[in-house]
Amino acid sequence: MPLPTQVSVKGIEIHAVPLPPMAPPATGAQGPTPHHGSTRLKPLKSPIQEGKLSVIERSKQLAAWTAVDEHVLPEYRVIGIGSGSTVPYVVERIVSQGAEANKDRVFIPTGFQSKELIVSSGLSLGDVDQYPTIDVTLDGADEVDTQLNCIKGGGACHLREKVLAEAATTFILVADYRKNVEYLGTNFKAGVPIEVVPFAYAKVLQNLHQVLNSPKATLRMAVAKAGPVVSDNGNFIIDAPFDVERMKEPYKIMAQIKMLTGVVEVGLFCHMARAAYFGNQDGSVTAKWNDGKIQEIPATNS
Repeated sequence: MPLPTQVSVKGIEIHAVPLPPMAPPATGAQGPTPHHGSTRLKPLKSPIQEGKLSVIERSKQLAAWTAVDEHVLPEYRVIGIGSGSTVPYVVERIVSQGAEANKDRVFIPTGFQSKELIVSSGLSLGDVDQYPTIDVTLDGADEVDTQLNCIKGGGACHLREKVLAEAATTFILVADYRKNVEYLGTNFKAGVPIEVVPFAYAKVLQNLHQVLNSPKATLRMAVAKAGPVVSDNGNFIIDAPFDVERMKEPYKIMAQIKMLTGVVEVGLFCHMARAAYFGNQDGSVTAKWNDGKIQEIPATNS
């Protein structure tokens, strides 16, 4: 039985949009593809190894594929690639568009992970210094609320992620169903990531404890090394939890933290994303837009 094209649930208009089939693998997998006579295209390689994915990994993949299909348009030439566990699937889908589609594109990374994904896949690497205006940036998130505000920085890349988000004409979030929440801080309990200069971390911690009422704010410590986590920019990371009532106004918290001397950037992204894509357990994808529209994209066998 075909899915309805439009239904109403609790006053929300929901459209069923078919998920586009996955494009054929990049021709570069079999060697460079000839183009205009003697010119050869750069071979591309997907960063995802073949094999069965878990439910969560498949949901991330579905969200990434859908976001790329809808927002990485043929005419786009400068594309920002974010950080996190969903981003390899973004690169996978871009690679699947083929060497011809990607031959004139340049990809801007937010950190070491995304840089390695771009280089290892055979895509052209660029820098925001060269390309301060980006057509579209796709990035993951630790949590996204109903207004598309999000927490980012679980991987300590939120300074560079925010630079690329602001530089982009279109900023798109991709995540799995666990990140889709009503209020920030629902599932992501670590707190708001804050990048600080090492010289000022103790002073900023004191401000968070005594002035901004985050008594459990702590310096993030490394797991496989002695000492604190150090960002790609040579700074420290503080994680500052706030109660649910405070997290209902993330922009206010972000502004208060940003005003503390020594703070470089805050992992709250407010009023920035155009849309967020969430892969669901049943193979469907939920797309939320900044104008309040919600799309339910049904599962397919592709």
